[in-house]
Amino acid sequence: MAAASPALAQSGRGAVAEWSESFDAGSRGRPSINPYPVLGPHTVQGLEQAIAQYQGIVSRGGWQPVPDRERLRIGARRRSVVALRERLIASGDLNPSAGRSDVFDSFVDTAVKRFQTRHGISPDGQVRESTFAALNVPAEMRLRQLETNLVRVRAHSGFLGNRFIVMNIPAAQLEAVENGTVVSRHVTVVGKIDRQSPVISTRVQDINFNPYWTVPASIIRKDLIPKMQAEPDYLAKNRIRVFNGQGQEVAPESINWNTMEAMNYRFRQDPFEGNSMGNVRINIPNQHAVYMHDTPSKGLFGEDQRFHSSGCARVQNVRELIAWILQGTQWSRSEIDRIFRTTDRVDAKPVQPVPVYWVYITAWANPDGLVQFREDIYQRDGIGPQAAGAPAQPVALR
Repeated sequence: MAAASPALAQSGRGAVAEWSESFDAGSRGRPSINPYPVLGPHTVQGLEQAIAQYQGIVSRGGWQPVPDRERLRIGARRRSVVALRERLIASGDLNPSAGRSDVFDSFVDTAVKRFQTRHGISPDGQVRESTFAALNVPAEMRLRQLETNLVRVRAHSGFLGNRFIVMNIPAAQLEAVENGTVVSRHVTVVGKIDRQSPVISTRVQDINFNPYWTVPASIIRKDLIPKMQAEPDYLAKNRIRVFNGQGQEVAPESINWNTMEAMNYRFRQDPFEGNSMGNVRINIPNQHAVYMHDTPSKGLFGEDQRFHSSGCARVQNVRELIAWILQGTQWSRSEIDRIFRTTDRVDAKPVQPVPVYWVYITAWANPDGLVQFREDIYQRDGIGPQAAGAPAQPVALR
């Protein structure tokens, strides 16, 4: 069974518990709202149009690589800027009338930001490693990626519900969709390479405010035991209680942390501001025991590569999503804000179960011509690491 909740993050400083990270509420900001969902009545049409577009690009010879020896940004004058212009023109991000000068001007800056947005990269206009990697994926591979994802999208082309939620794993982004239109988008944090978020179809069962968190066995084994070996008072500091098979609380010091003895116990974190699930859990029954939830580690939402969880999805601006799910109930936004200021354990149910789809889509397009690509983070496209839009290098699993 996939791990279901945040684990212990690994960093250069050693193991750090994600539930105790102290981030500011800094985030990448909400993506601009366009009305077209990743799954919807126009998705197949958009992909078919994009495939025709990229077939044309490939038939014209595709595009040439952009030399990546040095960072490029506005004001730079380099020979590689000419190659950058040609690359952006080939994919339709830069108007050919902008010319082929070796100066990185405001036209190139705007085109680079458009390209970055289409590839899930923070649009700062600076061409660095991640942008070079995405630029230098061959057109043939992008075409194959579009064709692969057309099959995935067609599998969801039927009626999905009047109101539903789509969480696209490679994009680490969630959409609340109503009557075929996106009403809100939310940045998410999803599963690591070695603890992948699953593709599922389910429904929102209920909302748990200020939930307890029961530590999954995989996290006890991989993270909690090593952490306790290094920091014996860790459980106490993070309000995690230990229970035996009879439901009786036991003292952490009674456990031999140099063995796997801890696997015989249940670990439960109390509701508080540092709880791994934050202030809320969105229950979506499934065989993988994953769910959606808040998080105290809001700084992670500001990253481009948001693959840090143990399979569950952490949701930015989660109060907005909950208010939408609970429309028609007593749970107004002000009441949700009030309960977030407490540690009261309260449950709420939507008027009707809301369908939820976790999907794996690395390329999609709107009928207005905007084509988007994301890194094939779990290597499921069957095309190879270069098509992922990231530097081709081995992935270190732990």
